[in-house]
Amino acid sequence: MQYWNPTYECMSRDEMTRVQTERLINTVKRVYFNVPFYRNKMQQAGIEPGDIKSLEDLKKLPFTTKQDLRDNYPYGLFAVPLSEIVRIHASSGTTGKQTVVGYTRKDLDTWAEVMARTYTNAGGSKESVIQVAYGYGLFTGGLGAHYGAERIGASVIPISGGNTKRQLQIMKDFGTTLLACTPSYALFMAEEMEELGIKKNELKLRAGVFGAEPWSESMRKEIEERLGILAIDIYGLSEIIGPGVACDCYLKNGMHIQEDHFIPEIIDPETQEVLPYGSKGELVFTTITKEGLPLIRYRTRDISTLNNEVCGCGRTSVRMSKVSGRSDDMLIIRGVNVFPSQIESVLLEIGETAPHYLLIVDRVDNLDSLEIWVEMTQNMFSDEVKRIEDLERHIKKEIEGTLGINAKVKLVEPKTIERSEGKAKRVIDKRKI
Repeated sequence: MQYWNPTYECMSRDEMTRVQTERLINTVKRVYFNVPFYRNKMQQAGIEPGDIKSLEDLKKLPFTTKQDLRDNYPYGLFAVPLSEIVRIHASSGTTGKQTVVGYTRKDLDTWAEVMARTYTNAGGSKESVIQVAYGYGLFTGGLGAHYGAERIGASVIPISGGNTKRQLQIMKDFGTTLLACTPSYALFMAEEMEELGIKKNELKLRAGVFGAEPWSESMRKEIEERLGILAIDIYGLSEIIGPGVACDCYLKNGMHIQEDHFIPEIIDPETQEVLPYGSKGELVFTTITKEGLPLIRYRTRDISTLNNEVCGCGRTSVRMSKVSGRSDDMLIIRGVNVFPSQIESVLLEIGETAPHYLLIVDRVDNLDSLEIWVEMTQNMFSDEVKRIEDLERHIKKEIEGTLGINAKVKLVEPKTIERSEGKAKRVIDKRKI
């Protein structure tokens, strides 16, 4: 059995509770004294750091939401001076304002540690050649995967995304043994291999660490068969640390949460009550080792379940099931967070169309596609074709500037988009997830 850090990965429940309690108490003190937002929230709730003495007391603490990060943009939730922040990442928000996350040197060390465990779960070691085809930049995927690969002593190929033929050539020539990318891109690579006549036995690929978007068990099986590898699921979000919050082991029976760094809860998204193990609800995380951006009871909006039984692999950490949906209207398209309200704000700003739109998400050739239908006004409908095409191009450019992904924009006739007396149906997701 291969572990990266068996001390924590196989720790008894009693010992883990002791570690978590100590770290939780320290984190609550840190945010109370260093982050005005948390101090105000705790004072409003009538709570002081001394009231938190055990994990049972966690439920007394207020929740944190993505909106809180936006309201304190960019650095308002940082618990250390900017001079101690050595890395800044960001992810998209509902209005184009990004969610900003900061890391101290110790935070980067923690991130590398949890990603080292992830690669080890996938069979990675210092003998591995790891090709990182996640995007590098403000998105946390590429660099998070990169530093974890270096931590285990592997040879890292920091190729980033795109240019699939080159990816495959390098994979073949450099002897890549482990691939890190989105699952849809892995499947796209498999298709390209078949078109180029590259046989899977010509590669040294043995495993893949795939995440940043939802995917199904049937998609996992297809990737494993077509690439001839073990496909490991990985979960993470920028606000908590990035990729590496949780990951599968070879048994693929739920993702092991790195509990010595992140305390998970499942709540009822409506009542906000904590639910017992095995219940389906919204996943909530409290970071207990982060210095730069520690978060208390962060509502992920991801729907999942928690399993506290010891896994057959020997790891004792709580496992989370694959995310089965969202408790808000966020979509994940090619690893990018997309909110319908982002589209709405762009359309309102342009102001030349009716306020009715529809997002059609699909998976074409195993890559996510986004088509946006926008209703024309009655006046526009009688305009010449060139003017309509010009407006489509203008909307497409503005939306791509806001979302950071390509989208097809189609102006449709007035009254084309179905009206609703209740909540407007803004999204048709055709992906089989």
